Amino acid sequence: MTNCILCKEASSTDGETLIWRGDDCRVILINDPNLPGFCRVIWADHVAEMTDLTSAERGHLMDLVFVVEAAVRHVMNPGKINVASLGNMVPHIHWHIIPRFNDDPFFPGSAWSEKTQDTPKSTLDARKAKVLELPAAIKSGIAALF
Repeated sequence: MTNCILCKEASSTDGETLIWRGDDCRVILINDPNLPGFCRVIWADHVAEMTDLTSAERGHLMDLVFVVEAAVRHVMNPGKINVASLGNMVPHIHWHIIPRFNDDPFFPGSAWSEKTQDTPKSTLDARKAKVLELPAAIKSGIAALF
C-alpha cells in the first residue's frame, strides 16, 4: 500500500529514529518531546489485524513488544507502561510502548488525550537524557531472543 505511513521506513528526519529492523518488524523511537521513551514496534508487511498473522508471527511480534516494554521499563523507570495496538487511523499492525508518569502532560488520560498539565522542563530533560540508553537496551534484549 503506497500511501500507508507505516509502510515507509523510519528515518531520523521525520520524528522517528530507527532502532532495529529485522525481516518482518522494526522498532522505532518516537521523538515526542512530551513522552520521552515512546517506542513503536511495526510489522513490515501491510497487514491490518493480528489474526491476519500466523501463530508463529504473532508470537514473534509479541516477543519483540515485550522486549521493548522491558527495556523501556528498565531505562526510563516509569510509573506505568501503556502498550496499545489501535490502528484506527492507520490500519497497519503496530504496537505503541509508552512510558507513563503521573506528571506527564496527558496523565491520567491516554497519550492521545488533551494535555492536563505541564511537566517541568528539568524533568523532561532528565528523561530525554535517559532515552539515549534505549537503543542499546532494546538491541541487547532483541539479540537475546535469537
